[in-house]
Amino acid sequence: MGRARLGVVLGYAQDFRQVVAEVPDFEAAGAELFSVSETYSFDAVSQLGYLAAITKTAALASDILPIYSRTPALLAMTAAGLDALSGGRFELGLGSSGAQVIEGFHGVPFDAPLGRTREIIEICRQVWRREPLAHSGRYYELPLPVSAPGAVGAGKPLRIINHPVRPAVPVHIAALTPKSVAQAAEIADGWTPIFFHPERAADVWGEALAAGAALRSPELGKLDVLVPVGLYTGEFTEYALMMVRQQIALYVGGMGARGRNFYYDLAVRYGYESEAAEIQKLFLAGEKDDAAFAVPEELARAVSLIGTRDEIAERVDALVRGGATTLLVQPADQTHEERVAAIKLLRGILDS
Repeated sequence: MGRARLGVVLGYAQDFRQVVAEVPDFEAAGAELFSVSETYSFDAVSQLGYLAAITKTAALASDILPIYSRTPALLAMTAAGLDALSGGRFELGLGSSGAQVIEGFHGVPFDAPLGRTREIIEICRQVWRREPLAHSGRYYELPLPVSAPGAVGAGKPLRIINHPVRPAVPVHIAALTPKSVAQAAEIADGWTPIFFHPERAADVWGEALAAGAALRSPELGKLDVLVPVGLYTGEFTEYALMMVRQQIALYVGGMGARGRNFYYDLAVRYGYESEAAEIQKLFLAGEKDDAAFAVPEELARAVSLIGTRDEIAERVDALVRGGATTLLVQPADQTHEERVAAIKLLRGILDS
């Protein structure tokens, strides 16, 4: 079995105090990374600060911090602060999110995600190197020029007051479209693809990954491919499969309008064009259960780790051969003891 990191994604919709109560046992069972997402939920940063205090050696990551809801400098400050609190264990996960969240919840135009992502990472790395912050780009200009509307002309380049623990915090980009995946492979330390189908990943993303890798700086090292994946080892696999189907239906059916849904487009690129259309039609009509049942079982199984030890080991092998270097599991077994046992089981599979 190829070596891959074992990470755990912590849910953002539940009571976080209950979620983090499991973290020490997960870490003792072999989890090497804990990741927290941020949608239109509680913020991830406060939760990551709490995790820094209760974990010992595991890395901590923002699964996705939306690039539109914070300034580039604030993203850099936040990453440096969490890295300091955790003793150099933080990894900054960024993503554009989608128009539904950015325009509907934050009230900010969802524009130029590729250009903004590139400039934000450039600015962050400049801050972490403690350089006086000066950037002149298409989307961000620092300091604010005197000619900018409302500017008073008092800005000058500043460097961060504190000394970051590291001159560079690892940066992951959540990306699905060919152009964004190519950019992640070029400029990021890691790439986070949701609903990663290992048998079809090369056909969907291989060309984009190769194009980005051709422009990648050797200083960045190998691209870390962080794959979120459901984990369930219990007897009632239909229960777990339905959870995966519901998640796929939510994203393919409801995360964006018709014609502007990255997850729908991904399902189509995987070869599920008619199924994606049916899922979206049912979901947008309010028939969410029917939309979940319309998700093919083959797809749900391909993007998850569900079943016996042998079945899970087979899927882990497929994920690693497909390019995954970090597995970000979402334990779905029904009791704490079962979830800890599932982490131990997966740790054993990865170490075998």
